[in-house]
Amino acid sequence: MIVSIILFFLIIGLLIISHEFGHYIVGRMCGVRVNEFTVGFGPKLFSFKKGETLFALRLLPLGGACIFDGMEGIGEDEKELDEHALPNVSPLKRAATLFAGPFANFLLAFVFALVLVGFTGVDLPVIGSIIEGSAAEEAGLMQGDMITRIDGEHVHLYREVSMFSSMYDGGKSIEIEYERDGARHTVVLTPKYDEQDGRYYIGIRGGAEILDCNPFQVFQYALYEVQYWMRYTVKSLGMIFTGKLGIDALSGPVGMAEVVNDTYEEVRPYGFVSVILTMMNLLVLLSVNVGIINLVPLPAFDGGRLIFALIELITGRRVPPEKEGIIHLVGIVAIILLMVVVMYHDIARLFK
Repeated sequence: MIVSIILFFLIIGLLIISHEFGHYIVGRMCGVRVNEFTVGFGPKLFSFKKGETLFALRLLPLGGACIFDGMEGIGEDEKELDEHALPNVSPLKRAATLFAGPFANFLLAFVFALVLVGFTGVDLPVIGSIIEGSAAEEAGLMQGDMITRIDGEHVHLYREVSMFSSMYDGGKSIEIEYERDGARHTVVLTPKYDEQDGRYYIGIRGGAEILDCNPFQVFQYALYEVQYWMRYTVKSLGMIFTGKLGIDALSGPVGMAEVVNDTYEEVRPYGFVSVILTMMNLLVLLSVNVGIINLVPLPAFDGGRLIFALIELITGRRVPPEKEGIIHLVGIVAIILLMVVVMYHDIARLFK
């Protein structure tokens, strides 16, 4: 348990610091004043001031903030803010500063994906076997076929095939493009529903054909790894927003800690290297999640703030900072309420 706790705080620390440092470094490059760069919430454990910025480590390491001058927007007299306040820089610089946090998470995911691909290789989307009586068999797919597209989307990893299959909810056929003996072919099939598992299956097995990447392929497939997790996150969020997944599909810090602990216990018998590589894979997933979720165009998220910057960039007209501030305040309250609900579900799962 102690090792799991240490691993959890290392992972969440990397996620927080990379995200906030992305905001910080680009904001400073754009001439924005940073009042505080903090890791954690609550009482300060340690702090120091460098230039105009207070750097602080706080008691609860479950979040962080890069607080720019003028960021609050409520109760601030715009005339008192100089050209280094966030609302007073150009909308393009503001947009770059806001986007930099999620981008830093994507960059962190890519760096760890490079290590993973270099050490473990990648699972090629090659069919290992066909399930008898399945939609794949009826469509003429065969062992050894390499799937290249599903419904027009490029496929580079077998996990992408599994993702499409697991997230298919019925009602339509899917188009699969594959390569056999150097020639491209296309089939259209409808996955079959399995009553026992309560889900649809294409009817193929794979993932056993591993490509050991050369130096160029390491960069190429590291990008595919990050792209895979981006697709997975976006599709999962889409299912939550459309009601196909419930709120219990969301996890907060408690749920993340549980995942880290379960993953560690599962891979611990395979040795130190397996633990490190598995935690890196988990970090890639979580880092992409943090980046995508922060770009959701809702108030208080980076994506919501980006919308206001883009509106000004396109129209040349600015939403009054005090009105924008009220909107984000409402968003913050809603996020806190959502976090309480998610934490309740996380804790309830622990006692099941």
